Amino acid sequence: MSTVSGITPATAGPASSSTGSGTKISSDYQMFLKLLTTQMQNQDPTDPIDSSDYAVQLATFSGVEQQVKTNELLTSMTTQLGLLGVTQYAGWVGMEARVAAPAYFDGTTPLTVAPNPVTGADQAVLVVKDAAGTEVARRDVGTTAETIDWAGTDSSGNTLPAGVYSFELESYNSGTLLSTDPAEVYGTITEVQGTAEGSVLVLRGGAQVAPAEITGLRDPDQST
Repeated sequence: MSTVSGITPATAGPASSSTGSGTKISSDYQMFLKLLTTQMQNQDPTDPIDSSDYAVQLATFSGVEQQVKTNELLTSMTTQLGLLGVTQYAGWVGMEARVAAPAYFDGTTPLTVAPNPVTGADQAVLVVKDAAGTEVARRDVGTTAETIDWAGTDSSGNTLPAGVYSFELESYNSGTLLSTDPAEVYGTITEVQGTAEGSVLVLRGGAQVAPAEITGLRDPDQST
């Protein structure tokens, strides 16, 4: 008995298919209808296709059509949720965020760093690295958790060029290194982006962080 060939349910793909895949599924579904119509028009009248076969094929591709619509709906919902997150954090643009991420030094304005030595440390050293990961400065900062200003200078006091720098804190006890941890620094939020995973905040210099990574916000006009 004749059946429609060349198209199978596997064409539907997983529920997480992209918009391009959804378009292909829609195209294949339309092709199926054309093939089915042609099959009906050219079937052997002495041996017609059983109506149950038509029902199975129609049911299969009806499921494909529903999956296409479901994929489109999920894509639309994801986009709307992303935009909702952008709106929620739009007021943060222009604020300075305290976060363990690389920060941009403009060549003149000091950056505020928030070291946090581990418990038991009797010495803490701030290590500064450039965008290439090369150490450019280190200095003792004491064992308090109070913020300090890094003036953008190397270990010899020379001013470093503008660019993106990262900060680490080495905690020692009696000369023994206890741990090396990222140090938080204040950086300016320049943009909010909506993604499928949620909102992303872009800092000056290009670093991207999730809102949950930020431990503090301040108005730059009030920080000087």
